[in-house]
Amino acid sequence: MNEIHIVAAAKQLPKYSRETKDIIPFVSLWLADQDERFQRKVVKIFEGAAVDKRYSIMDPAAVFTATSFEDKNRIYAREVKELGTKVLQNALSKSHWDERSIDFLITVSCTGIMIPSLDAYLINSMGLRQDVVRLPVTEMGCAAGISGLIYAQNFLKAHPGKRAAVVAVESPTATFQLNDYSMANMVSAAIFGDGAACVLLSSEENAKGPKVVGSEMYHFTDTTHLMGFDLTDFGLKMILDPDVPQAISAHFPDIVHPFLEKHGTDIGKVDHLVFHPGGKKIVQTVEDLFGKLGKNIDDTREILRLYGNMSSATVLYVLERFLEKDIATGEQGLLLSFGPGFSAQRVLLEW
Repeated sequence: MNEIHIVAAAKQLPKYSRETKDIIPFVSLWLADQDERFQRKVVKIFEGAAVDKRYSIMDPAAVFTATSFEDKNRIYAREVKELGTKVLQNALSKSHWDERSIDFLITVSCTGIMIPSLDAYLINSMGLRQDVVRLPVTEMGCAAGISGLIYAQNFLKAHPGKRAAVVAVESPTATFQLNDYSMANMVSAAIFGDGAACVLLSSEENAKGPKVVGSEMYHFTDTTHLMGFDLTDFGLKMILDPDVPQAISAHFPDIVHPFLEKHGTDIGKVDHLVFHPGGKKIVQTVEDLFGKLGKNIDDTREILRLYGNMSSATVLYVLERFLEKDIATGEQGLLLSFGPGFSAQRVLLEW
């Protein structure tokens, strides 16, 4: 059976950025008419979110200005096309691939609405082949970066000698709701940032990079209420249930151990944890679970600190850090992310 390798990962950041301390004055102004105790609580959420800096497709002043869903989505569509083109160029440059060598293009985004989807625009902006197979992944939230890798793996498994690109571009700031004073909106505003990532995979015989040993999805039953968006007149309104960390803890043994066992390994043999930083509480929850097994997720925490949670793209930022390390042959890595459904996506790598 042909082997699938992850050849490269690249990122592209939007043009605007602010440190969290510089965003708090905007938050205070936004909440000026709210109860003082509530204002203090929200500021504490921002200060304690473990996010030092975030990037966005809009200047913070524009984010905190009341505009229509149409206006925000128009900005989203314009910027996503630009970020998607740049990040695919970055990845191709890293791998020395010609853009016309891509056989399968997967684009991932859940923070705006575009029809045609991003992949159609990338075919034009990048001059991809007219017979490239394209797949947009649009409603899987934070889990979709790994979902894209799984779909790419399945395509490449069936097609030896081919190349795939997974492009994830997200702008949670385009979904920010000025008239929503729920805790879900406050927490998501405190942890989310915008960003783009691209991963290239290959089923060619001479492909370099870690091998994809296996992949699998795990779906929590009757948990569709835990995470997602409600589509309102004002845009995409965040759903984020406080029970998410508890649900992850409860399912954790079933998510990790049978999957690894199926591929002839166990957590003791996994050297590198490439985990999506959903937020401080989820990071802490998973760190507690992995910590008991003698593992750390330092790179995950560091990506959260530097960029915030960029939804589907974030885990690919963590993956890029590992691809830049000097990792010994035979060492294993576990990719893990959670998202709406509720679901967990896993990929096992071997260097």
